Parts: sequence; C-alpha cells; structure tokens
Amino acid sequence: MADNKHKLLEVKGLTMDFGGLRAVDSVTLEVHEGDIAALIGPNGAGKTTFFNCITGIYNPTKGDVLLHPKGQKTRRLNGLKPNKVTEMGLARTFQNIRLFPDMTVLENVMIGRHCRTNSGIFRAIIKGKGVQEEERQIVESSYQLLEKVGLADFANEFSKNLPYGAQRRLEIARAMATDPFLLLLDEPAAGMNPQETADLEQLICKISDEEEMAILLIEHDMKLVMNISDPIYVMEYGKKIAEGSPQEIKDNPKVIEAYLGEETDA
Repeated sequence: MADNKHKLLEVKGLTMDFGGLRAVDSVTLEVHEGDIAALIGPNGAGKTTFFNCITGIYNPTKGDVLLHPKGQKTRRLNGLKPNKVTEMGLARTFQNIRLFPDMTVLENVMIGRHCRTNSGIFRAIIKGKGVQEEERQIVESSYQLLEKVGLADFANEFSKNLPYGAQRRLEIARAMATDPFLLLLDEPAAGMNPQETADLEQLICKISDEEEMAILLIEHDMKLVMNISDPIYVMEYGKKIAEGSPQEIKDNPKVIEAYLGEETDA
C-alpha cells in the first residue's frame, strides 16, 4: 500500500503514562505521502492522547515521534512545544472548536498564516511599513484558503456566527494556513448533520488531492472513515489492536469485538 510512497510520520512504541495509568501503550503507526489515514477505536481508547503526544501537548513517557519532511533531515518531535511542531509542517484541529469567536472568519485564518511570516503577529498588529506588503500577501493567501473550503462569502462575518459545520471547515482552513504537509484532524465530523458530514468528506478528499497534504484523522463516523481512509489503525485501551485497509478492518474479529456495545453514533 505504501511501498513506494515517502514516509512522512513515523511513530515508534509510543507510550504515555499519567501516574499509574497507561493511556497509550507502545503504539506504532506510519503516515505516508498521499495517505488519508484514520485512527479509530471506542471512546477512551487513547486516540486524542496519542494526538497530543505527536503535537507537543504531552511529552511521551517512551517511544519516538519522527517527522521525515521530503528532502530534509529527519526530526524527532518528542519534547518540542506545539508551535515548534507546527513550524515543522504538522498542523491539527481539535475535538472542541477553538476559533477566536469575536474575530472575523478571515482574521482567524490570518492568525494561522502568521506562523509562516517574518513579521510575527505583534509587529503585524502595530502595522509598521516593513510588514504592510507581507500583510497584504497574508490577506490574499488567507482569502484563497477560504475559497478552497467554501467560506469566502463569510470572510467578514464573526466566526461565532457561522453554522456549526462551517466553523469546523474554518478550523481546517486555519490549520492549513500554517502550510503543513501533514494535517491531523481530531473528530472533524463530531456533531455534524449528514449533509455537513458529506461536505466534510468531499473537503478532506479535495485537500488530499489538490493540496498534496497527507491526513491523519481520528473519527467515530465509520461510514466517513470507510469511504475515504486507507490505512486505518484501531486502538482499544491504549493499545493498537489492528491496522489495514477498510475491508481488512471491517472483517477483523478483534475490531468487531472492540466495537460491540459501542453506540453506533458515539
């Protein structure tokens, strides 16, 4: 499946302990260029903790998180702060929407863009002469991202006034504004109605195809996962219990057992 594709993310034996509790237990996972990979499992399986270890929110107890940017040397992400991880080309969204509610849709995307500029956000606020051209470019590129996610018409609207599904898309646009080569989506379809989920499915495929971004998503909507993801990794009680194609995962007895008793829409 990934034999001839460049490996972008390599997670080896990742373990995360909180006191006496082992939340993630020796998980190994890879994401290659062109992948839409999914991490699934029942509630409490350790999926978001795994994301938090990769993105610098937690420093894992054991294991390695390695980033292999194309044409650059391998970088170990363990112990780096979240902003440094983002600078290296890995961006994420969160289960709970984290937009700036009293800023416009365009401004929310511009904030993501500022991590890739020379001026920095504070000089941009002061609006010195040296940053005006850069600021114009940020506005332009941010607006183009809004066009890509279908939100250009809402550019000057406060983000808090957007419908729920549109807020989710805005969060994805803001993550894309950091110019990543790997995008991590934490339950992007959570709380969406069927139409919003269908729109999201199209958007994720579009990002993968047109932006050449690899994607790793945590998701409970199995229809969405099975439609767009390959490979799929499955966690239960902090351990990885399966990996494979959608068909292999569907037919895996361990996966079927793990999901018995889970609400279908949980």
